[in-house]
Amino acid sequence: MNNGQQRGTTGRSQARRAELIATGRKLFADTSYDALSMDDIAKHAGVAKGLIYYYFDSKRGYYLAIVEDSVAELVSRAGGDTGLPGAERVRRTIDAYLHYAEHHHAAYRTIVTGGVGSDAEVLAIRDAVREELVATIAEGAYGRRSLPPMARLALVGWLSGVEGTTLDWIGALSAPDRPDQPDRTELGALLVRQLRATLEVIEEFVPECPAPPGPEGPLDPLGDLAPVTGSP
Repeated sequence: MNNGQQRGTTGRSQARRAELIATGRKLFADTSYDALSMDDIAKHAGVAKGLIYYYFDSKRGYYLAIVEDSVAELVSRAGGDTGLPGAERVRRTIDAYLHYAEHHHAAYRTIVTGGVGSDAEVLAIRDAVREELVATIAEGAYGRRSLPPMARLALVGWLSGVEGTTLDWIGALSAPDRPDQPDRTELGALLVRQLRATLEVIEEFVPECPAPPGPEGPLDPLGDLAPVTGSP
């Protein structure tokens, strides 16, 4: 049996690795990469330092595994239910995205901020998840994942706003001096409405990407606040 098999295939090994990643999510969300030593990490995890090296080879390998694990969970949650109608799939994607952020504050911050900042590989992982989420929204809105550059840039701009709004929201949820925050349904409705406006602007600049049909008559906030199919 090789080292890769020893480290990752048994149920016990996978469970221990997952526990170390969960610990790392919290540590790196609250402390900079350079400020944490492997001794610090091992102490917080309650394990010998050698065990972390055994599973991840290095501190950098450990950090990258944390980021990649967080990204995989977020993309899986946000990109599910591909069989739904386009408009409902977009709403489901946004709701799932917010659900993940609401219940995984530390991991979400790690994904969006990159954590290490100037680390090119970590930033590449962060950028990859952004591209996947933009493609998921594009598929729900237009039925295809690839878009002209101007349309893609507009969705990237919208998603950047979503990231900033979501970071502020999850910070406010645990701040006693910021009461009366919107719940996930209300925030999701706001983001859906902003996305509609973005899609209309895209149509003006890129006629080959017409905005999907919206609700007939005046926009009704209650429509956006309706329960989302498959919402957790």
